[in-house]
Amino acid sequence: MNRVLFVTYYFPPSGGPGVQRSLKFAKYLPAFGWEPTVLTVHPKSASYPNLDMKMLEEIPPGLSVERTGAWDPYALYARLLGRKKEETIGVAFIGGEHESWKQRLAKWVRANLFLPDARVGWVPFAIRRGMELLQRERFDVILTSGPPQSVHLIGRALARRSGLPWCADFRDPWTDISYYRELPLTPLARQIDAALERSVLREADRVIAVSPSLRRMLARKTQTPISVIMNGFDEADFKGDAVRKQEKFVIAHVGNLAASQNPDALWKALRQMREQGLIPDLRLLMVGNVDAAVRKEIAGHGLEDILEYVPYVPHDEAVAYMRGASLLLLCINQVPDAACIMTGKLFEYLASGRPVLGIGPPEGDAAAVLDETGAGTMFAHHDVESVGAYVLRHYEAWASGHPFEGADRESRAPFSRKEQARQLAALLSEVAYPDQVKQHGAVGATRGEEPQ
Repeated sequence: MNRVLFVTYYFPPSGGPGVQRSLKFAKYLPAFGWEPTVLTVHPKSASYPNLDMKMLEEIPPGLSVERTGAWDPYALYARLLGRKKEETIGVAFIGGEHESWKQRLAKWVRANLFLPDARVGWVPFAIRRGMELLQRERFDVILTSGPPQSVHLIGRALARRSGLPWCADFRDPWTDISYYRELPLTPLARQIDAALERSVLREADRVIAVSPSLRRMLARKTQTPISVIMNGFDEADFKGDAVRKQEKFVIAHVGNLAASQNPDALWKALRQMREQGLIPDLRLLMVGNVDAAVRKEIAGHGLEDILEYVPYVPHDEAVAYMRGASLLLLCINQVPDAACIMTGKLFEYLASGRPVLGIGPPEGDAAAVLDETGAGTMFAHHDVESVGAYVLRHYEAWASGHPFEGADRESRAPFSRKEQARQLAALLSEVAYPDQVKQHGAVGATRGEEPQ
């Protein structure tokens, strides 16, 4: 059995979308000849935006998980504000009504003193434990998955000291991430952060991106080979029958919703159709953290009477909400390079079998997946007329007792977590044993890989 040292910050009991990719890779890699040892942070030292204790039950029996301490700047921030630590951890800049001067100061400190991110306090702890593991046991390759992007600094250090090949998995951009321009970075901090990014991209033996557009974005900064392994879904999470007929037509958004994602076209379209009496049995469901600006926008269009907010829920409950919806809402951020955004929620939407209303770049990567699988359609943020027509068509089909379905089993099969673990195993073999791969042929092609 080949062995990989897998370094990831988000691992159960962390909740949220980031943990799914790492957990499912660890779950399915052994089926393809790779045994992972996971190096992660101890929950008592971690800064998780959300906790999901049920996820601990999904850690495969026998998986070796090494947890270390960390120095946590959020603990200092919490003392400054007089709050609990978990109340101070932001989720992708989902904001409240107002920021105090202390919050603005903390954001400045985070942006300029903790580079590349606020989890950099874990780096020395993880390097120390990682070197102990590498000296004590045999590993064939190192794999890091970020964000937080500071995880890649751990991989860089371990690769330098051990001489082992290293793969850096990018679930999001680094200096091109959607909220980067909201950070109050000084010119010096921007230069340092960009230098760290270039170093990681240059020194990694292979870079992995979650979308073709992210691959192209990263390729502008490095000559390192870049492969694409998209996000996906675990078929095991979607077993059993889903609720199909509801008393109301439910448009549901499941997951965090930031101000830059606000689907204003939908709110306008719903207001117009309600005024015309076209959609009487309508219910809006928002599951997860919703930015105050989005809440204000919904209220401004007079939709509060049909709206239900549900705070963050464990993953299995989130899946149940997806499967019980009539129409799922997918919102892509209105930011530069939005075309490369490929949220993890998209693929779980596919697995739910429910149709999807996408609002974002019609020519982007997420739109391509919706079109390829027949799961739904992506509309531009300003396209009120088309959004309204799409909702009305689905509403009328639901009201007639013949609701539309989303992606079928065959079309969504390429995005299963097991298939992605197969792709990753092939890639790890190519990086760890390039001579054998050349001699015997490629172990397997990585989805979407393009030559440099």
